[in-house]
Amino acid sequence: MVAERKAISVGLVVGRIDQNEAMSFVADPKAGGIALFAGVTRSITGSRETIGLSYDAFEKMADPVLGEIAAEVINRMDVCRIYVRHRTGAVPAGEVSVLIAVSAPHRPAAFEGCRYIIDELKHRVPIWKKEHFSDGSEQWVDGKGPG
Repeated sequence: MVAERKAISVGLVVGRIDQNEAMSFVADPKAGGIALFAGVTRSITGSRETIGLSYDAFEKMADPVLGEIAAEVINRMDVCRIYVRHRTGAVPAGEVSVLIAVSAPHRPAAFEGCRYIIDELKHRVPIWKKEHFSDGSEQWVDGKGPG
């Protein structure tokens, strides 16, 4: 589900995330910088080949928490607009699992906003990640690590 307010658009999605939609949403005449963070499924975890990830979420809680985090950034930092999407379901290696875009009058706030959102998302939003390996094994991952 996607929640949208005037300056904030957040939500969980199934399928690919549209980077053009993100850039269009955060465009603002007052913005001198846009920071974009894309979390991508890597193909190697340690020494193991990863074929993909799968994400489960408690959507009724995840969307409001994503909105709270984005509102914190709007209220605390000098930013214009925020776009956040996190995938659920299967995400093959090489594809984007989370996309965050923040526009601001100046680049430091845009970068700071992106970093705050991804760090808080990993700690507060009820989303769970499972890695799937080429040998057929899989394991749940603590998503609160460095990433």
